Amino acid sequence: MPELPSLEELIDSAHVVSLPMRVKFRGIMERETLLLQGPHGWGEFCPFPEYDDDESSRWLAAALEAGWLGFPAPVRDKIPVNATVPAVSAERVPEVLARFGRVDAVKIKVAERGQSLGDDIARVNAVREALPNAAIRVDANGGWDIDQAVEALGKLSAVELEYAEQPVPTIEGLAEVRRRLAAAGTPVLIAADESVRKEDDPLRVARAGAADLIVVKVAPLGGVARALDIVEQAGLPAVVSSALDTSVGIRAGLALAAALPSLPYACGLGTVSLFNSDITLDPLVADDGAIQLRETVADPGLLEQYAAPAERQDWWRDRLSRVHSVLARNKHGLFTGS
Repeated sequence: MPELPSLEELIDSAHVVSLPMRVKFRGIMERETLLLQGPHGWGEFCPFPEYDDDESSRWLAAALEAGWLGFPAPVRDKIPVNATVPAVSAERVPEVLARFGRVDAVKIKVAERGQSLGDDIARVNAVREALPNAAIRVDANGGWDIDQAVEALGKLSAVELEYAEQPVPTIEGLAEVRRRLAAAGTPVLIAADESVRKEDDPLRVARAGAADLIVVKVAPLGGVARALDIVEQAGLPAVVSSALDTSVGIRAGLALAAALPSLPYACGLGTVSLFNSDITLDPLVADDGAIQLRETVADPGLLEQYAAPAERQDWWRDRLSRVHSVLARNKHGLFTGS
């Protein structure tokens, strides 16, 4: 195994940027991220601020895989992607969809705190009205309890949902929702996201029979190689998604999607369209419903233009130092200790 790059090498290559969002997503209007340039290219380290250092160490491992190890050989070079509709009002749905161009699949955020089921139904119906033939999936991010999920998905199934992503927080809850939907004859598949990427054992959801498919994200799982292994062991269809990344992070997601033996669902890798700007002159955005696999190079002018304020630069570099120590101590499977 290669050695973990030194902290000094990472600090020397680090760029911290703050990118403005077009619409509020996960409650934020600015997305901060730390970019690293290694011998194999660029990597992205962008765990959300509330994540602790142990959880964040997987995100750093993924960034180092991208920049210092490289990606596995692809079996496809064009990746179908879905549009993503945040928890906006139904009236804003056409505006959001217009940024994605032609798409064949749409993921819609539901169960937003402070909103009602009526808001969700209106948003989903607005998407179906705008795109009568698109595959529609909803993502609750664990925002419902079991009874709420069964009720909501019973009503939302009227638009012929492709699947529902993480309707409730726990694996046991997912299994119960799946059982109740089947008993009621509600034709909605259950996808597990947080129950894969935030669990100590990402395969438990598959063993528990709690999901029909899994959502895999490169950064939270610790890299493309580890994500490929998890998909193989889970034995379930996989949807590759992103964690609100710049094109650097999307490139890693594309590498995973390109290397999977089977890719039955459009991927959630179109989130660059939610940013006002990116850090590359050739953003990884969809063209005619897909993204062509290609390399991503950060532009020095854009890195300078969107550089985070000095105090945020210090915050991210301090975080990088702490998380690097965790990675060295744990000897992640991709690296030996430094």
